[in-house]
Amino acid sequence: MTYSKNVFIPVTNICRNQCGYCGFRREPGQPGARLMKPEEVISVLENGVRAGCTEALFTFGERAEEVPGYGEMLEEIGYSSTLEYLVFLCETAIDIGILPHTNAGIMTRSELEALKPLNASMGLMLESTAVLAAHKDCPGKNPERRLETIREAGKLKIPYTTGLLIGIGESRDDRIESLEAIAALHREYGHIQEVIIQNFAPKPGTEMENFPEPAVEEMMDSVELAARILPGDVAVQVAPNLIDPKSLIAKGVTDLGGISPLTIDWINPEAEWPDVKNLQKKLGDIPLKERLPVYPPYVKKGWYSERIGSLIKRLSDNSGYRKQPGTENAEDSEK
Repeated sequence: MTYSKNVFIPVTNICRNQCGYCGFRREPGQPGARLMKPEEVISVLENGVRAGCTEALFTFGERAEEVPGYGEMLEEIGYSSTLEYLVFLCETAIDIGILPHTNAGIMTRSELEALKPLNASMGLMLESTAVLAAHKDCPGKNPERRLETIREAGKLKIPYTTGLLIGIGESRDDRIESLEAIAALHREYGHIQEVIIQNFAPKPGTEMENFPEPAVEEMMDSVELAARILPGDVAVQVAPNLIDPKSLIAKGVTDLGGISPLTIDWINPEAEWPDVKNLQKKLGDIPLKERLPVYPPYVKKGWYSERIGSLIKRLSDNSGYRKQPGTENAEDSEK
């Protein structure tokens, strides 16, 4: 059972989409609306490295430039576009010694090309191939547009994370169709390193605050479908702060995602990360093994740029997993 140790950095919560279940999004000027300043991000990155984290998870609202008022927020920190700022943040993370993983919504090929050399992996939740009421005010949640971003990432050989959001109005057949679409892209390009099966969690003040959470049995079935439909080299992941993974392991879960010793889950702030030692006790005989934000097969295949290559080599062992923390510099000096 694998996991990564990360810092969760919500660069901005300004977003063009208005999902019925989202408690993260804000409009410029609303209480809690934010665009993190460079010094704020740098502080989190430095603390992350000190805590032994290897992944900087950069999350964004999608296409914030389309929201009136966001451009002024960018100008205040000296940038003309989100992409320009993100490139700076990724470069900075690498220089500090932590690997970027960007999740910023749908992207064009040229945007992916700009970010590929600066990211160990990238991600975009497909959520569902179904057209859902929860996405009625969400131009970026068009399933074909999301699949196109995932496809372009495959063409560029970017190790990629995607996933399904369970319980937002989709049917079991929709889940099967979504998993089959992901499986087809992976068979063509070989780039999907993990698929998250994430349970919907209602948020106060949202349109779907009274929607029921998916039952554990529904999650077990969804994990089982993922394990059956996805190619065997694709990890099936659940979030251990949103659901007890113990009952899902027998159904095919192989990864527990990013767990942070420092930062909250900004998308689900009510759900605390488990302590890794306690999680290991709960898993019993199943050993927890730390990985980087890029999975071992992609480390071994060399699916990374020269820009991050030396950092990946410093942080990974001969099998492509996380090198024993604290031994990186000692081992480097012996080479």
